[in-house]
Amino acid sequence: MTTALDQLKQYTTVVADTGDFQQFVQYKPQDATTNPSLILKAVQKAEYRPLLEKTVRDHKSESLESIIDHLLIAFGTEILKIIPGRVSTEVDARLSFDTKRSIEKAHHIIDLYKQAGIGRERVLIKLASTWEGIRAAESLQKEGIHCNMTLLFSLAQAAACAEAGAQLISPFVGRIYDWYKKAKGADWDDAKDGGANDPGVQSVRKIYAYYKKFGYKTEVMGASFRNTSQIVELAGCDLLTISPDLLQKLHDSSEKVERKLSPEAFKNESIERVSVDESSFRFQLNDDAMATEKLAEGIRAFAADAIKLEKMIEELRAK
Repeated sequence: MTTALDQLKQYTTVVADTGDFQQFVQYKPQDATTNPSLILKAVQKAEYRPLLEKTVRDHKSESLESIIDHLLIAFGTEILKIIPGRVSTEVDARLSFDTKRSIEKAHHIIDLYKQAGIGRERVLIKLASTWEGIRAAESLQKEGIHCNMTLLFSLAQAAACAEAGAQLISPFVGRIYDWYKKAKGADWDDAKDGGANDPGVQSVRKIYAYYKKFGYKTEVMGASFRNTSQIVELAGCDLLTISPDLLQKLHDSSEKVERKLSPEAFKNESIERVSVDESSFRFQLNDDAMATEKLAEGIRAFAADAIKLEKMIEELRAK
């Protein structure tokens, strides 16, 4: 029996979306992504407690910020022992509106990986898709430091990231779906509003079409999935980053997976270029209530989890 996961891998690079690296060995992903929330979730598990404790012990005299950086690299290093490709490591969400400090943090992360014997070609620096984050990515890409643009909810963000030369973008399918489902309330109909009509799926399809139409090299990696239907509808996307529970469902399924996206399909589509100067970017983002709200919400949530991680480290250090 050919699993749905194996079929998906014929069309799309599968990426594991978790800090729980012991969980995804069986699925053989090419790459892996992490974020502050996933790392926080992982270090609360008994199997990762020793990694947390060792990191705190080895860097006890350093600042909280430094210890967290070392923890992120510790997880990234372990992940890279398992996967053949790249790991994404996130810049602190509290720097989302500070280009200079985001660049400095990215340099520090790359240096720490270098000290661990890992080259920059195996690391993607994750940055929020704010105007300031995109400018940081533009600068870093010119230095050969590859960036993964996260918290991306709109074509305006995607267009700006591509013009900046970002290596990869991560449009958030599930969070877009969440917003529209909540907005529709009782009028939401899973049969009509799901599948190919899912607003998160449609957003990624639109971005993918735009990139392929205009020949951008930036990779599109659908992220933040709520169900396997969203994943299957995006078969053919450059990459898809998938949580372990959904990887397991795809692994256990023999459902037929057909290619839904391909570069050739959009070459002749009538698509207009999006203006991506600063004022146009800010207006288009502001004009999109969903993208504005989900971007702000995502930054707040990642920042809150970074603070929780700091508190956990403080408690450990005080022992």
